[in-house]
Amino acid sequence: MAGISLYKGRDIKKTHPCFSKEAHHKFGRIHLPVAPACNIQCKYCIRKYDCANESRPGITSRVLKSYEALERVEALLDRNDNLTVVGIAGPGDPLANDSTFETMAAIHRAFPDLTLCVSTNGLCLPDRIEDLMRVGVRSITITINALTHIVAEKVYSWASYRGRTLRGREAAEQIVINQQRGLINAIDAGFMVKVNTVYIPGINDAEIPMIAWFAGMKGADIHNIMPLIPQAEFASLQRPTNDMITKMRTDCAPHIEQMTHCKQCRADACGVLGEDKDMELEVLNARIGEEYCEMV
Repeated sequence: MAGISLYKGRDIKKTHPCFSKEAHHKFGRIHLPVAPACNIQCKYCIRKYDCANESRPGITSRVLKSYEALERVEALLDRNDNLTVVGIAGPGDPLANDSTFETMAAIHRAFPDLTLCVSTNGLCLPDRIEDLMRVGVRSITITINALTHIVAEKVYSWASYRGRTLRGREAAEQIVINQQRGLINAIDAGFMVKVNTVYIPGINDAEIPMIAWFAGMKGADIHNIMPLIPQAEFASLQRPTNDMITKMRTDCAPHIEQMTHCKQCRADACGVLGEDKDMELEVLNARIGEEYCEMV
């Protein structure tokens, strides 16, 4: 990235629960659901996100305004001294929403010691690297489910990029080109990078080791292979078994470190991985506490 350099803050891995298996027992994170719009339709994704009873990526109880997200972080910091990471993972794609950058900039100004993180499908990543650097983001997760347009066309229905809606091979080619270019640009810029891959049996089995090889060769920090949640157009497919996931991770481990503690979090997750708290209740309790202190 000409003219711009980013701190090589690899020490943040020690306190980032998604990048470190040891850290996920000690440190918490909060996902802020400020990004409802998405620029890709994955065939395993249901766009209904206003749900309080499901636990999967892309789900949130409600979408927050930027100022509400800042209030939420303030309230959680008052109650959780182990909160180290603030992330935006949806419910759409963070890079397709200006609210992502407004929110991150505000949080970085208020709490510069927090690690800011985004999780993206990578379509807009080459275009927004400098914007992410400007607002203080330090770690990026990129979901890469295919390395070739042949497999990508089986995974994605359409993509919206630079004012055009792309379908079929054109969409698939744009997605894989931008994901690979975005990964390289992010690593070159000094971001800590995790690659997520959804394991879709019968669709991308053969390419997952290739994704691991590519990510490791380019310098990504860790690879997270997640089981498909059968729904939407892939509702008839089978979820990969634990043995299948373990074998795939074993096959990919020579290329790049494998993440084994992922919980496939909601877009409004909060707390230590696997012990998520209800953020609405947390904020309510914090406000009640503040009001009580004012009374006495």
